Amino acid sequence: MVQRLLFLGLVVLPFILIGLPVQFLILWANLPGWRVLPLVFFKLLAFGLGLRVQVAGMPVRNGPVLLVANHIGWLDIVAVASKFPVSFVAKSEIARWPIVGFMARLQKTIFVDRKRRTDTGRTAREMSGRIVEGTSVLLFAEGTSDIGTHVLPFRSALMGAASAAMAEGADKPVMIQPLAIAYTAISGLPLSRNERRQVAWIGDMDIADNLGAILSSGPKDVTLALGAPLPANGDRKAMAKAAEMEVRQMLNALNRGQPLPSARTLV
Repeated sequence: MVQRLLFLGLVVLPFILIGLPVQFLILWANLPGWRVLPLVFFKLLAFGLGLRVQVAGMPVRNGPVLLVANHIGWLDIVAVASKFPVSFVAKSEIARWPIVGFMARLQKTIFVDRKRRTDTGRTAREMSGRIVEGTSVLLFAEGTSDIGTHVLPFRSALMGAASAAMAEGADKPVMIQPLAIAYTAISGLPLSRNERRQVAWIGDMDIADNLGAILSSGPKDVTLALGAPLPANGDRKAMAKAAEMEVRQMLNALNRGQPLPSARTLV
């Protein structure tokens, strides 16, 4: 734990202090390459938190895509962002968190107020605009976090953003790609149900307790499994159900140490 705190304090913190103003200027001037600094930052943060991230399957690279994933805790953001330059859809409360909220804005995070039904339309339009401009958007489709042993039903309201992007005239067909996030081992040993509390954000868990558990635990293996892309040209409820089933199959296979569907390989 001491070594990780030293790395975070001597490497990650200075990077934040130098990188944040630079990233702010890049976004303010609407310059290309805004994805570079966040990608480097999250790679450093993943290392500092003891995450060993592997990717199974291939992401959509040559067209607009909406990634839909299960959600276990805030570590998911670090794991995904250390591998893929994406804009997240996050609950509006995060925008008010000290430092974290500011950093989220610098990565073009889209905030949604889940307590207001009327905010769904605005969020979907913002997601659609981001997809049309060629930025991959990631939606935690369950709408909440879970311990990581199963997948909750995917909410379909925001999945219509992908269809809307097509209607707005994206240059290439918009795809929906399922993404399963699975924490498979700590210090090389498979996770028990109790050990999942060292990585998962459950209920009203305190951020300090959660961060303490993460820092004090051994190296944590996490796999990001990408499913087969689905064309965003159908009913949003049907698309949500198909993506949910794909994520559930991949998560079950990873948690049980079984081969992934379609023999996806780690890259």
